[in-house]
Amino acid sequence: MSEIVRLERTRNYLQPGDISAAVRLWKDYVRHPERRLWDDYEWGNVHWYCCGNPLEARALLDTVAQALAPRSARELRQIVSRFDAVWDI
Repeated sequence: MSEIVRLERTRNYLQPGDISAAVRLWKDYVRHPERRLWDDYEWGNVHWYCCGNPLEARALLDTVAQALAPRSARELRQIVSRFDAVWDI
């Protein structure tokens, strides 16, 4: 957690709480029973404008994992991989 806090303070593309919000947004999206990526892409999802785009959140998590130290990156990838597994079902 301390490394994530440090990263959020030192990167100009992150605000405090962005990483935890991205994890939460991705988790909620993959667990939603009506997730349909193609429909969201084709027709747009008006809720993403106010609540955040889960696909951008997932991309941010990949970017953050590359910026973290190996041990912290491994821990973050382990958390994200659980949600990715739900997505792949």
